[in-house]
Amino acid sequence: MGLRDDIAACRICADRFAATATRHAPRPVVWFDGPPRILIASQAPGARVHAAQTPFWDRSGDRLRDWLGVDKPAFYDRDRVAIVPMAFCFPGYNAAGSDLPPPRICAATWRQPVMDRLGDVPLTLLIGGYAQQWHLGGRMGVTERVAAWRDLAPRVFCLPHPSWRNTGWLNRNPWFETDVLPVLRARVQEVLT
Repeated sequence: MGLRDDIAACRICADRFAATATRHAPRPVVWFDGPPRILIASQAPGARVHAAQTPFWDRSGDRLRDWLGVDKPAFYDRDRVAIVPMAFCFPGYNAAGSDLPPPRICAATWRQPVMDRLGDVPLTLLIGGYAQQWHLGGRMGVTERVAAWRDLAPRVFCLPHPSWRNTGWLNRNPWFETDVLPVLRARVQEVLT
């Protein structure tokens, strides 16, 4: 079995997920192949992605593809784009219906072997605090990291999560759309061509 098959067969969180309000079984969403041109490092699949078994198969994905200036065929081309969340499975909801964080054991088990397999990627997108913390360390928050985009560009861009829950953040930070997205879109086109 290869690394992708090992991850797809992983059940280390079975008891944890059975104890959530959703009481679901692990169902890893594995979306990488050869050395990609773009790595999308994100948080964890949501309920719709869990059901579809396709990353960002929801409104967040629509918004992310718009941010990147790519269509679905380009976004889902595993030869050019790897989508590697901090947890490969939907973590579930708590009793109040809120998302649970990605279980740390997933990243502790799989993250480094996947990064080693992917090699030196020309463009890495770190979406949300969990991915930014793992890849960059330190104590900066998401807004501070996104605002400091020039420090890491053109190889790395920190992004907020494209969830509808972050619409308020986007409204409070219009510089993200005016300053960051044009440069990000140009870089995406550069590495994909």
